[in-house]
Amino acid sequence: MTALFCTFSSLSPCGQKSLKFTKGLASLPLNYPCEPNRRNLTGRTVCAAEKVGFLGRLGRVIKEKAKSDVEKLFSGFSKTRDNLAVVDELLTYWNLADTDQVLDELEEALLVSDFGPKTSIKIVETLRKEIFAGNLKSGGEIKAALKKKVVGLLTEKVKNTELQLGSKIAVILVVGVNGGGKTTSIGKLAYKLKNEGKKVLMAAGDTFRAAAEDQLEVWAKRTNSEIVIGEGDKVKPASVLSQALRKAKNENFDVVLCDTSGRLHTDYTLMEDLVECKRALKKVLPKAPNEVLLVLDGTTGLNMLPQAREFNEVVGVTGFILTKLDGTARGGCVVSVVDDLAIPVKFVGIGEQLDDLQPFDAEAFVNAIFP
Repeated sequence: MTALFCTFSSLSPCGQKSLKFTKGLASLPLNYPCEPNRRNLTGRTVCAAEKVGFLGRLGRVIKEKAKSDVEKLFSGFSKTRDNLAVVDELLTYWNLADTDQVLDELEEALLVSDFGPKTSIKIVETLRKEIFAGNLKSGGEIKAALKKKVVGLLTEKVKNTELQLGSKIAVILVVGVNGGGKTTSIGKLAYKLKNEGKKVLMAAGDTFRAAAEDQLEVWAKRTNSEIVIGEGDKVKPASVLSQALRKAKNENFDVVLCDTSGRLHTDYTLMEDLVECKRALKKVLPKAPNEVLLVLDGTTGLNMLPQAREFNEVVGVTGFILTKLDGTARGGCVVSVVDDLAIPVKFVGIGEQLDDLQPFDAEAFVNAIFP
């Protein structure tokens, strides 16, 4: 959250000091002198103090919302955090002579939380090198280095960590296996985008699963979004997506959220169907899709890795939505999949409420899983 800092600048015509607001260290062109000629509905002059009062209330609301989001994230990873509580126990009484044993037990704790062998070894060996080089001299320093390394694995190789909407119609293709939470994620994403003032259209591209269209239609109503549903029993997903994009162009929608049928990553026929969907989008909008988001079920742990590899190879995944992480102790899989594929996590699902789809923040995630 960006902080607003307030400083007195000059005297206004009515003798009140005007206020200058800065965003971080950079000044914003916002000056609020008293305006004797500007009155509210009661005829009373509106001055800077009242505006500052409003901004103060707004700031408190924003601060409370940010605190709420952090608390949701923290509670959402409680099971993984419980698994990793042993880290503090290992490092509290650490001494140099016990380093190898401590690091072995640390590696085991990471493996239990599904960081995976490759990523766990990478983390532990980095710590080992720093310890024996004399750069880490206490348990506290080791823990700080551990958290820094994990943040690095989540951020250093990835780019475009935020949702890429572009300047015109943004097309987001959502893919994944059966039961991962694609349709629910689309609904929550629509809710987020609508709150940002976007005009959202949903495309019911899941034409195989019974009641999939009905489920998406419920989400459209809940989020006050519009929806395109194919006509007939044998309509092809690519046809529905094309129809949605044409509607979006004609009616000036900001974002099109494209649902697709769940499929196993080993079903090559259905995977090829995704290629056809992507091709159909490009015929209407050559630069579409802006994003290909793969929804991954956090409860599957490291089993999500081969899924992610196959989907990425077929349709070029640009980001992950990780769901059901609030119900698993295997949160380390987040680090493993990002480290392996260098694809960013865009959102995490940490609950059942509409606003429980949170933008992914690497530092907040690391602070949530390490006690």
